[in-house]
Amino acid sequence: MSETTKVVAKMRDRAGKGGARSSRREGLIPAVIYGDKQPPVMIAVEPKSIERELHKEGYFNHRLQIDVEGKGYQVLPRDVQVDPVTDKPLHLDFLRIGPDSIITVQVPVHFKNEAASPGIKRGGVLNIVAHEITVRTKADSIPEYFEVDLTGLEIGHSVHLSTISVPEGVRVVSRDKDATVASIAAPTVVREQAAADAASPAADGAAAPAAGAAAAAGGAAPAAGAAAPAAGGKAPAPAKK
Repeated sequence: MSETTKVVAKMRDRAGKGGARSSRREGLIPAVIYGDKQPPVMIAVEPKSIERELHKEGYFNHRLQIDVEGKGYQVLPRDVQVDPVTDKPLHLDFLRIGPDSIITVQVPVHFKNEAASPGIKRGGVLNIVAHEITVRTKADSIPEYFEVDLTGLEIGHSVHLSTISVPEGVRVVSRDKDATVASIAAPTVVREQAAADAASPAADGAAAPAAGAAAAAGGAAPAAGAAAPAAGGKAPAPAKK
């Protein structure tokens, strides 16, 4: 797990919307610390100490230490409310963690050695089914990410959950123990051409009976561009026997 990041905050005088608005007027982000069977703590976070963390991958898996007026809290981020227009954080939720806390988190999946995959070299596409994997573990044991090696994978090959290396003390949470994480799919152009080739014999077979039926009727189709009889004109006289 990555190093603990320190965040600076101060106590909020009051809870509710009024207290949150007051914090924002001061240029701070209202927040709350809860969990670990202790009362919630209302705080206001210094934006500069948290905004960089908000944009990092795996933000919700990174342990933070929030210093509130001389007292430290070990926490994990749990929720971020943002302004729909400015995308600035409006409120933060933090889960207080203790030494024995067991938590559920989403761990990102990284893929490496795409250049060493024969399937991708031949135009195959990496189809990612699971960008994150849910695990339960202690805060000190949260993996930074899971890594999948694509070396040697051909088109049609899949990577399953059972093949991923999971650290000791970490339990994967999944209904399907061998769920597909990713696969090497055939290129779109190849799939479309194969579909066209499969449809072509059926079309040719449909055209042949139609031509035969026309021949059996004893008449050739009128030549392209032949003039139609004039409006009101008489039909041609039948040939004499």
